[in-house]
Amino acid sequence: MAELRAVFWDVDGTLADTEMDGHRPSFNAAFAELGLPIVWDPKLYSELLSIPGGLRRVRTHAAQLGLTISESKLLELRDRKRFHYLRRVRDGHVGWRPGVLRLLRELRDNGIQQWIVTSSGKASVSALLDAGRAERPSFNGIVSSDDVRQGKPAPDGYFRALELSCCDPENVLAIEDSAAGLLAACAASIRCLLTPSPWDGDLKPLLSKAAAAFDHLGEPSQPAALLSGPPCPGRKVTLEYLKLLLPELTR
Repeated sequence: MAELRAVFWDVDGTLADTEMDGHRPSFNAAFAELGLPIVWDPKLYSELLSIPGGLRRVRTHAAQLGLTISESKLLELRDRKRFHYLRRVRDGHVGWRPGVLRLLRELRDNGIQQWIVTSSGKASVSALLDAGRAERPSFNGIVSSDDVRQGKPAPDGYFRALELSCCDPENVLAIEDSAAGLLAACAASIRCLLTPSPWDGDLKPLLSKAAAAFDHLGEPSQPAALLSGPPCPGRKVTLEYLKLLLPELTR
């Protein structure tokens, strides 16, 4: 069996519940400030989340409404949304998903590299990490949408993380919550553990591509439900369980 040397973490929906309580209300505040007749309620936003990238969601939804938004307006919208998102994170509206801090600490204590690979911008990621700095271990590095030409489902971010970590794909696991993230990891030949977001309707038919899937990573007081993959003793994802997901090496 291959040796686990690094874990690559997605952010939105994987590390923390950022979408509904962070990004969605921040977009709505920015829409209102700029006089755009758009409001994203939870049902609509859950549908739009199948589109990777916030500005791509705005462009797609605006086209559906017959609205024309200039590129300069989109950039202004992006900046105002980031302002509101950073404030919501600092004010404590975004929390870690179950089991995340526990597994982060276990991996740190055992010398496993941990990298962030995300389609979000670096400013949004840094805000979340800064807000939770007292609780969580540090990461070895961040690969964001600012560092690659194409975000997920393209594998560019994962290829970059492999390069920076000096790891081969068989020595790495990705942890994702979305169809776009799973496809990106698979395209980079990296095995992927899923903690699916309930609003990602494109993910269910793709579960067989994942090495394992859980509703979350699990805590002693909040056991995880296994959706697919090898049995998980204790119903929480641990370093030993992650090692089970690595490929068998053949000579």
